[in-house]
Amino acid sequence: MSAKIRSTTVIAVRRNGKVAMAGDGQVTMGETVMKSNARKVRAIRDGSILVGFAGATADAFTLFDHFEEKIAEFQGDLTRAAVELAKAWRTDRMLRKLEALLLVADREKTLLISGTGDVIEPAGAVIAIGSGGNYAYSAALAYLDATDLSAAEIARRSLEIAAGICIYTNDKILVEEIA
Repeated sequence: MSAKIRSTTVIAVRRNGKVAMAGDGQVTMGETVMKSNARKVRAIRDGSILVGFAGATADAFTLFDHFEEKIAEFQGDLTRAAVELAKAWRTDRMLRKLEALLLVADREKTLLISGTGDVIEPAGAVIAIGSGGNYAYSAALAYLDATDLSAAEIARRSLEIAAGICIYTNDKILVEEIA
């Protein structure tokens, strides 16, 4: 049996007309930290779209590349690109085997894209993925409710909390933001 590669946690937070996406840097294989400074969140299309991933690293990069192609094909239309990627992911023989999740966001929308064909827009201002996703999500909800912190600061602090709980999440956090 091969060791499972884990690459987690990513969160997207919206507040006051801004969206921030943050990801930790840890990649774990089995019980070993293979890398502590992986970049799981990126800004694309001249900084107008944020993309974050959790899951098998090579799979996530493959999906990231396919999403970038779809964004170019549909002139930056986030929803259309996400739906088309989800369709391809579910029907293409090679893509169907990929194990990862993507979060994508622009000024108006945040979407989760999965290999089962899901394109989900969260009902609230926060969504998180990865093994520490639920910890980061819970922390972000509390920060949104009880503080005036910015989207970027909430994303960072929420990942710091997740890193203190989830063994597959570290405190090497990268935050990207769209205003």
